[in-house]
Amino acid sequence: MKTCKPFSFLLLLCLTFLLGGCYSFSGINYDPAQYKSISITNFNNASGQGPANLQQFITEDFKDYFQRNTNLRILPQAGDFQIEGQIMSYTFSPAAIQRSDIPTGSNIGLDQAGANRLTIVIQINFTDTKNPANNFDQSFSGFADFPPTLDINQINQTQIRQITERIIYSVFTKTVANW
Repeated sequence: MKTCKPFSFLLLLCLTFLLGGCYSFSGINYDPAQYKSISITNFNNASGQGPANLQQFITEDFKDYFQRNTNLRILPQAGDFQIEGQIMSYTFSPAAIQRSDIPTGSNIGLDQAGANRLTIVIQINFTDTKNPANNFDQSFSGFADFPPTLDINQINQTQIRQITERIIYSVFTKTVANW
Protein backbone atom coordinates (compact mmCIF):
# COMPACT_ATOMS: atom_id res chain seq x y z
CA MET A 1 0.00 0.00 0.00
CA LYS A 2 1.38 3.35 -1.06
CA THR A 3 1.16 6.40 1.26
CA CYS A 4 0.82 10.01 0.19
CA LYS A 5 3.00 11.67 2.81
CA PRO A 6 4.43 14.38 0.51
CA PHE A 7 0.91 15.27 -0.69
CA SER A 8 -0.45 15.43 2.89
CA PHE A 9 2.42 17.64 3.99
CA LEU A 10 1.91 19.96 0.99
CA LEU A 11 -1.84 20.17 1.67
CA LEU A 12 -1.21 21.00 5.35
CA LEU A 13 1.32 23.66 4.39
CA CYS A 14 -1.11 25.30 1.92
CA LEU A 15 -3.92 25.31 4.49
CA THR A 16 -1.62 26.95 7.02
CA PHE A 17 -0.81 29.78 4.61
CA LEU A 18 -4.43 30.22 3.55
CA LEU A 19 -5.76 30.31 7.09
CA GLY A 20 -2.90 32.49 8.26
CA GLY A 21 -4.17 35.30 6.01
CA CYS A 22 -7.68 35.14 7.51
CA TYR A 23 -6.93 34.92 11.20
CA SER A 24 -4.75 36.99 13.47
CA PHE A 25 -2.80 34.69 15.78
CA SER A 26 -1.69 37.66 17.87
CA GLY A 27 -5.19 38.25 19.24
CA ILE A 28 -5.34 41.86 18.10
CA ASN A 29 -7.51 43.34 15.41
CA TYR A 30 -5.90 46.64 14.49
CA ASP A 31 -3.15 47.69 12.10
CA PRO A 32 0.10 47.96 14.11
CA ALA A 33 1.52 50.23 11.40
CA GLN A 34 -1.34 52.70 11.96
CA TYR A 35 -1.87 52.40 15.73
CA LYS A 36 1.19 52.95 17.90
CA SER A 37 -0.12 54.13 21.28
CA ILE A 38 -2.87 53.97 23.85
CA SER A 39 -3.65 56.34 26.70
CA ILE A 40 -5.41 55.08 29.80
CA THR A 41 -6.34 57.85 32.18
CA ASN A 42 -6.55 57.37 35.93
CA PHE A 43 -9.89 55.84 36.85
CA ASN A 44 -12.19 57.68 39.24
CA ASN A 45 -14.20 55.91 41.94
CA ALA A 46 -17.67 57.44 41.65
CA SER A 47 -19.10 54.65 43.83
CA GLY A 48 -17.38 55.91 46.97
CA GLN A 49 -17.03 52.24 48.01
CA GLY A 50 -14.22 49.73 48.10
CA PRO A 51 -10.64 49.89 49.28
CA ALA A 52 -8.93 53.29 49.26
CA ASN A 53 -6.55 52.21 46.48
CA LEU A 54 -9.23 50.61 44.25
CA GLN A 55 -8.99 53.14 41.41
CA GLN A 56 -5.19 53.05 41.50
CA PHE A 57 -4.80 49.31 41.10
CA ILE A 58 -7.57 49.06 38.51
CA THR A 59 -5.86 51.77 36.42
CA GLU A 60 -2.49 50.03 36.73
CA ASP A 61 -4.00 46.63 35.92
CA PHE A 62 -5.56 48.06 32.73
CA LYS A 63 -2.19 49.53 31.69
CA ASP A 64 -0.33 46.30 32.48
CA TYR A 65 -2.81 44.15 30.56
CA PHE A 66 -2.67 46.28 27.41
CA GLN A 67 1.11 46.55 27.62
CA ARG A 68 1.51 42.76 27.96
CA ASN A 69 -0.95 41.89 25.19
CA THR A 70 -0.29 44.54 22.53
CA ASN A 71 2.64 46.37 21.01
CA LEU A 72 1.03 49.72 21.90
CA ARG A 73 3.04 52.29 23.81
CA ILE A 74 1.24 53.57 26.93
CA LEU A 75 0.95 57.37 26.94
CA PRO A 76 -0.47 59.63 29.68
CA GLN A 77 -2.77 61.26 27.09
CA ALA A 78 -3.51 61.65 23.36
CA GLY A 79 -2.92 58.02 22.37
CA ASP A 80 -4.23 56.58 19.11
CA PHE A 81 -6.62 54.63 21.34
CA GLN A 82 -7.93 56.33 24.49
CA ILE A 83 -9.57 54.71 27.48
CA GLU A 84 -11.23 56.68 30.26
CA GLY A 85 -12.82 54.76 33.10
CA GLN A 86 -14.94 55.32 36.15
CA ILE A 87 -15.91 52.84 38.86
CA MET A 88 -19.67 53.25 39.03
CA SER A 89 -20.59 50.57 41.52
CA TYR A 90 -18.94 48.43 44.16
CA THR A 91 -21.70 46.48 45.88
CA PHE A 92 -21.73 43.60 48.30
CA SER A 93 -25.14 41.96 48.55
CA PRO A 94 -26.78 38.66 49.49
CA ALA A 95 -27.02 36.08 46.73
CA ALA A 96 -28.41 32.55 46.50
CA ILE A 97 -31.17 33.08 49.04
CA GLN A 98 -32.06 29.84 50.80
CA ARG A 99 -34.85 28.94 53.19
CA SER A 100 -33.54 27.55 56.45
CA ASP A 101 -35.25 24.70 58.24
CA ILE A 102 -35.22 26.62 61.50
CA PRO A 103 -38.82 27.69 62.13
CA THR A 104 -39.53 31.19 63.32
CA GLY A 105 -42.41 32.06 65.66
CA SER A 106 -44.82 31.62 62.75
CA ASN A 107 -43.53 28.11 61.88
CA ILE A 108 -42.11 29.40 58.59
CA GLY A 109 -38.42 28.96 57.85
CA LEU A 110 -36.08 31.92 57.69
CA ASP A 111 -34.61 33.16 54.39
CA GLN A 112 -30.82 33.42 54.49
CA ALA A 113 -28.10 34.25 52.00
CA GLY A 114 -26.28 31.15 50.80
CA ALA A 115 -23.54 33.46 49.53
CA ASN A 116 -22.64 37.11 49.30
CA ARG A 117 -21.83 38.64 45.92
CA LEU A 118 -19.37 41.42 45.24
CA THR A 119 -20.23 43.20 41.99
CA ILE A 120 -18.06 45.86 40.37
CA VAL A 121 -19.32 48.02 37.50
CA ILE A 122 -16.91 50.17 35.48
CA GLN A 123 -18.00 52.70 32.87
CA ILE A 124 -15.58 52.86 29.93
CA ASN A 125 -15.35 55.63 27.38
CA PHE A 126 -13.27 54.38 24.45
CA THR A 127 -12.00 56.62 21.66
CA ASP A 128 -10.37 55.40 18.46
CA THR A 129 -8.77 58.58 17.06
CA LYS A 130 -8.29 57.04 13.62
CA ASN A 131 -11.71 55.42 13.24
CA PRO A 132 -14.47 57.14 15.29
CA ALA A 133 -16.97 54.46 14.26
CA ASN A 134 -15.28 52.24 16.89
CA ASN A 135 -15.88 54.70 19.75
CA PHE A 136 -18.19 53.65 22.58
CA ASP A 137 -19.31 54.54 26.08
CA GLN A 138 -20.38 51.37 27.88
CA SER A 139 -20.46 49.81 31.33
CA PHE A 140 -18.77 46.50 32.09
CA SER A 141 -19.41 44.45 35.18
CA GLY A 142 -17.99 41.48 36.96
CA PHE A 143 -18.79 39.64 40.17
CA ALA A 144 -17.68 36.90 42.51
CA ASP A 145 -19.56 35.01 45.21
CA PHE A 146 -18.19 34.58 48.70
CA PRO A 147 -19.30 32.52 51.71
CA PRO A 148 -22.05 34.18 53.75
CA THR A 149 -19.74 34.25 56.75
CA LEU A 150 -17.27 36.52 54.95
CA ASP A 151 -17.61 40.23 55.64
CA ILE A 152 -16.91 42.80 52.91
CA ASN A 153 -13.90 44.05 54.88
CA GLN A 154 -12.37 40.57 54.71
CA ILE A 155 -12.21 40.53 50.92
CA ASN A 156 -8.62 41.09 49.88
CA GLN A 157 -7.09 42.79 46.86
CA THR A 158 -6.33 39.46 45.14
CA GLN A 159 -10.00 38.48 45.29
CA ILE A 160 -11.07 41.89 43.96
CA ARG A 161 -8.53 41.59 41.15
CA GLN A 162 -10.13 38.32 40.01
CA ILE A 163 -13.28 40.32 39.32
CA THR A 164 -11.51 43.26 37.66
CA GLU A 165 -9.42 40.93 35.46
CA ARG A 166 -12.64 39.69 33.84
CA ILE A 167 -13.73 43.28 33.25
CA ILE A 168 -10.34 44.20 31.76
CA TYR A 169 -10.50 41.18 29.44
CA SER A 170 -14.00 42.21 28.28
CA VAL A 171 -12.80 45.76 27.58
CA PHE A 172 -9.73 44.44 25.77
CA THR A 173 -11.81 42.22 23.49
CA LYS A 174 -14.25 45.07 22.76
CA THR A 175 -11.47 47.56 21.96
CA VAL A 176 -8.31 46.25 20.32
CA ALA A 177 -9.22 42.58 19.88
CA ASN A 178 -12.69 43.42 18.53
CA TRP A 179 -14.02 39.86 18.96
